[in-house]
Amino acid sequence: MAAAGSLERSFIELSGPERERPRRFREFTVCGVGTSNALTGTVKYSESAGGFYYVESGKLFSVTRNRFIHWKTSGDTLELVEESLDINLLNNAVRLRFQNCSLLPGGVHVSETHNHVTILILTNQTVHRLILPHPSRMYRSELVVESQMQSVFTDIGKVDFRDPGNYQLIPAVPGLPPNGTTSAAWLSSDGEALFALPSAAGGVFVLKLPPSDIPGMVSVVELKQSSVMQRLLTGWMPTAIRGDQGPSNRPLSLAVHSVEHDAFIFALCQDHKLRMWSYKDQMCLMVADMLEYVPVNKDLRFTAGTGHKLRLAYSPSMGLYLGIYMHAPKRGQFCIFQMVSTENNRCSLDHISSLFTSQETLIDFALTPTDIWALWHDAENQTVVKYINFEHNVAGQWNPVFMQPLPEEEIIIRNDQEPREIYLQNLFTPGRFVNAALCKALQIFCRGTERNLDLSWSELKKEITLAVEHELQGSVTEYEFSQEEFRNLQQEFWSKFYVCCLQYQEALSHPLALHLNPQTNMVCLLKKGYLSFLVPSSLVDHLYLLPDENLLTEDETIISDDVNVARDVICLIKCLRLIGESVTMDMSVMMEMSRYSNLQSPEKAAEHILEDLITSDIENVMEDICSKLQEIRNPIHAIGLLIREMDYETEVEMEKGFNPAQPLNIRMNLSQLYGSSTAGYLVCRGVCKIASTRFLICRDLLILQQLLMRLGDAVILGAGQLFQAQQDLLHRTAPLFLSYHLIKWGSQCLATDVPIDTLESNLQHLSVLELTDSGTLMANKFASSPQTIVELFFQEVARKHIISHLFSEPKTPLSQTGLNWPEMITAVTNYLLQFLWPSNPGCLFLECLMGNCQYVQLQDYIQLLHPWCQVNVGSCRFMLGRCYLVTGEGQKALECFCQAASEVGKEEFLDRLIRSEDGEIVSTPRLQYYDKILRLLDVIGLPELVIQLATSAITEAGDDWKSQATLRTCIFKHHLDLGHNSQAYEALTQIPDSSRQLDCLRQLVVVLCERSQLQDLVEFPYVNLQNEVVGIIESRARAVDLMTHNYYELLYAFHIYRHNYRKAGTVMFEYGMRLGREVRTLRGLEKQGNCYLAAINCLRLIRPEYAWIVQPASGAVYDRPGASPKRNHDGECTAAPTNQQIEILELEDLEKAWSLARIRLTLAQHDPSAIAVAGSSSAEELVTLLVQAGLFDSAISLCQTFKLPLTPVFEGLAFKCIKLQFGGEAAQAEAWAWLAANQLSSVITTKESSSTDEAWRLLSTYLERHKVQNNLYHHCVIQKLLAHGVPLPNWLINSYKKVDAAELLRLYLNYDLLEEAVDLVSEYVDAVLGKGHQYFGIEFPLSATAPMVWLPYSSIDQLLQALGENSANSHNIALSQKILDKLEDYQQKVDKATRDLLYRRNL
Repeated sequence: MAAAGSLERSFIELSGPERERPRRFREFTVCGVGTSNALTGTVKYSESAGGFYYVESGKLFSVTRNRFIHWKTSGDTLELVEESLDINLLNNAVRLRFQNCSLLPGGVHVSETHNHVTILILTNQTVHRLILPHPSRMYRSELVVESQMQSVFTDIGKVDFRDPGNYQLIPAVPGLPPNGTTSAAWLSSDGEALFALPSAAGGVFVLKLPPSDIPGMVSVVELKQSSVMQRLLTGWMPTAIRGDQGPSNRPLSLAVHSVEHDAFIFALCQDHKLRMWSYKDQMCLMVADMLEYVPVNKDLRFTAGTGHKLRLAYSPSMGLYLGIYMHAPKRGQFCIFQMVSTENNRCSLDHISSLFTSQETLIDFALTPTDIWALWHDAENQTVVKYINFEHNVAGQWNPVFMQPLPEEEIIIRNDQEPREIYLQNLFTPGRFVNAALCKALQIFCRGTERNLDLSWSELKKEITLAVEHELQGSVTEYEFSQEEFRNLQQEFWSKFYVCCLQYQEALSHPLALHLNPQTNMVCLLKKGYLSFLVPSSLVDHLYLLPDENLLTEDETIISDDVNVARDVICLIKCLRLIGESVTMDMSVMMEMSRYSNLQSPEKAAEHILEDLITSDIENVMEDICSKLQEIRNPIHAIGLLIREMDYETEVEMEKGFNPAQPLNIRMNLSQLYGSSTAGYLVCRGVCKIASTRFLICRDLLILQQLLMRLGDAVILGAGQLFQAQQDLLHRTAPLFLSYHLIKWGSQCLATDVPIDTLESNLQHLSVLELTDSGTLMANKFASSPQTIVELFFQEVARKHIISHLFSEPKTPLSQTGLNWPEMITAVTNYLLQFLWPSNPGCLFLECLMGNCQYVQLQDYIQLLHPWCQVNVGSCRFMLGRCYLVTGEGQKALECFCQAASEVGKEEFLDRLIRSEDGEIVSTPRLQYYDKILRLLDVIGLPELVIQLATSAITEAGDDWKSQATLRTCIFKHHLDLGHNSQAYEALTQIPDSSRQLDCLRQLVVVLCERSQLQDLVEFPYVNLQNEVVGIIESRARAVDLMTHNYYELLYAFHIYRHNYRKAGTVMFEYGMRLGREVRTLRGLEKQGNCYLAAINCLRLIRPEYAWIVQPASGAVYDRPGASPKRNHDGECTAAPTNQQIEILELEDLEKAWSLARIRLTLAQHDPSAIAVAGSSSAEELVTLLVQAGLFDSAISLCQTFKLPLTPVFEGLAFKCIKLQFGGEAAQAEAWAWLAANQLSSVITTKESSSTDEAWRLLSTYLERHKVQNNLYHHCVIQKLLAHGVPLPNWLINSYKKVDAAELLRLYLNYDLLEEAVDLVSEYVDAVLGKGHQYFGIEFPLSATAPMVWLPYSSIDQLLQALGENSANSHNIALSQKILDKLEDYQQKVDKATRDLLYRRNL
């Protein structure tokens, strides 16, 4: 069928998108006009419609490309709509209501200038001019890149409808018929608006409005055949009409052809004559009798013409063509003329063709320089559209247009079906019922109840369901009835509503006019309720749908150059149609069900249907088929030819994206082509129509092939034909049948409206797969109207690929390329079918569904595809897995992902899935695939599935240790996330990469610590990993806050569990050191003490010779990985200390540290303000702090532990005694707190004993308890007291006299206490001489038999000298004399004792 693409014989009607998408009209009222003639305001005219195309609508780079305007008039209402196939227009529908006026049929005329679009409107009383901006002026840029833009009607609300310059009452001119139905209007080259109306005298009245921007008068001109002109200005009185023409000359149809400075007005009149006037010259230039071209015209000549119509068509190259329709009872005739100019500048008609029709009522026809398109309404109320090429069609054979049939009148519901579901399915199947019909039926069915009819598709479905169910329930009077009765009642009410919908559907499908755009050859059918488009049908569809009478006369050369092959194909088509007519509803359902059943293939179903046909063949149809089969010379070849024509399978995938070599502005301009929702709807309706038709062809072809198999080779095919060839054809037909059914299903399956957050979540998941740049994932928010998944695919993905492919290698420069609608829609539809064809490489359709979250539809599609299509199996399994993930069926998803793995490297989608961004292949393709799936499952949050898939992938990794490490790391991570600690540890031990293993080990430690699952962490064996574990815990311990994490304690438990006590002790000692340095709180000091105790216990568990640890370095907290280096004040990194000596700590050192920590805690508990400095203070510093706090017992204990002198303690206590001695009651009351903290032998708290007394008693106790050889503590206490001018207590004097009276004397002298010194010397001399010697610690006083005694003569001399320095002081002289007397007495006794001693020695 080589000629199939070059010649299209028939067209198919496709309804426009407003069938399901109700237009939202903006309404305006043209008020206060038409009151001058009440009678004419009551005239009722029939509804009419029309259209306007922009001059540059066929140019590829025009702003008005593929844009047009159409309208409908009904009574006083005009509805105007601007359509675009490229861009969604905003505010593109307006409804004008003219008060007290009725619009003339055909009374709307649209003209276009460089800057404006002008709409000329004629009512029965007024004329109007609406001036709107031209699209090229509304959109300044030459490059249209938006997906939507404003319509020319956007600013119509700013138009002043009562502007006298643009509106005028039609004057009551004599001869102007009050109920004329024809008119014409045009714009002159000067901008004047001219309106032509028929004259009862056979002429034409022309009303002229001046240019909108130039003030002027309104005038009326009557054009007459007599070449005599009458000029009637507005407001003139009526005058008599001259001439002798009768009423039969009245024009029935007017048309205007504008030239540069003139306009030719053509009128087809009741007397069957065509007249032409020149408006400029205001004279009739031509009169032609049309009956001369009518073969039988006697009856017509004496009858006034009715129903005649006139159309013009102009071509710059061919000139002006006139199309005349001559109406006669039960017949009609088209006469085609070409206007030619004679030598004397007169015009004449050149008859081109006469075409005869049998249809009775012509609604409208359109003319081009080559074709006539005609619209009829036949006696059966059916719409008929045909077209013919009047130049080359010698036989006068009209080409049919296959109209959209009305929905079936009766719906058959099987017993296994639910009536409500079946009726709703039929009502809301895309392309079946008009939205307006459903709304009107709903309003009627609800008995006029006020309802909001501005509903979305889903809302309307819900409202209808509620309405029918409400009516049903309202009719039920019985409380109980059987299921069968309820089913019958349900079917009755749904059938009633369905019939109501059918009636409105039929009314809204009434045709009004044809709209033909000669720039693009696009033909539209304007109906009462919606707009439909006519698109060419393919040759196969054309032959199958063609009526029998047309098939008999079909030109065989368009099928094949070989006449015999063409006849075989035609005969084969006849057989298929006979089978199709014989197939019953039940048989058709059986064939449909074979599509969903894995148990019965289409071939088997066709065989069963054939058996049923043979069994029930009453009218001998099968015999007719067999006889026709015998006329086919080579059925195998004919069937193969038919199959090849319907097969869209291609070897390679189509190119994707626009050619980057094209300039950016061209690519962006092309990206908008056919981008509107209207175009998308049309293309997908076309695909649905093709799929539906070819599904039937394939069904009938399967049955026919089964018949051929039954008849056998010898009967039909001849001995030379092979049985195998039939089998091959049968197996080629079945996939065609299934493919077309799948495409048909997709073109009727509605897409789901998806929330934005779901789309964003889906986009995030797909970004993990790195699929977001494939061009199939541009998630778009749907309108409230229905959208099928095929429509979604075309608009979002396929369209740009198709357009780029169409214009990738243009035959002519793109700037000169015109858009031919039949060619473009055919090409686009064919390419879309290639994209949708299941057995073609690439799966953009499935990707689009996945990217737009159409998971239910995607799942259904794959389930329908899976049993028989073996192309893209892996890709389908992958996407089915995505569907299962969304529906929460994880195990099914995992199974699908694993099944898809076997196809990696074989399919384009899976190859793109595993392709990394940098193009580097780091592992095998299958491992890359597993990696992507694992990442997807990880992002979604399915750790169990990640573990299962990674475990399966390990076998694929083999000896690839890097992949093994990655997978086992993945397993470890997710086991750990799930709390499977043992499994996580086991996976960790199997990681072959030491670096990864260390990272995982670190993660294990941290996570288990955070979860407080420390027992597991400690008890794991850590074979060959113990040092690493210790290092990790140490690192963490030194890097985190000591009080919020317990890593040191964990490490301690770790070592204790393994009986490594020395390391355990080291850990706790370091913990304690850091606590003292970093944690200056009471809790920190408590923990420090416990840490040192734990360290001591650890060392006590070791044999003494091993009971030691290494002193932790003071900078251990910083020496860790990732720590910030220490810097000096200049910002330079300080050098690491070198030659650090290792210090060994034994048990005694630890005990000292514990003691220090314990005393720090005591101090902190007693004085919280000292916490900040106590933590890191040394023993010497701590003693000072303790003394200041009054904790003298603790201070003495600390000094004894660290072998420190007690001098600071005694000095501090002495100072406190001094303060108490001279302090007030408040100081004495506060002293009880620190006094109670020291262990006195007995604390007296009665009133007789004050805190001062107790302090002195504590000092006395300490001096008695802590004696030293040189009596240092007495000395320091006395010196402290004397330094502060405090008299020495008697007990202190007496105590010191016993130990060192001479030193006491010197202290008196140092502090100038001369009187006390004199007393002391006197008492001392007496003691030496034996009087009170026991108070001075003298065991044996002066005696010849006792040991020698001595006096501190130097001190006594100093005392005497001091007393003698002030000779004027009598008291001093007396004191000095007292000493001298004592010394003299002493000397005498010494002398006597000396002599006695010498005497004794000499004996």
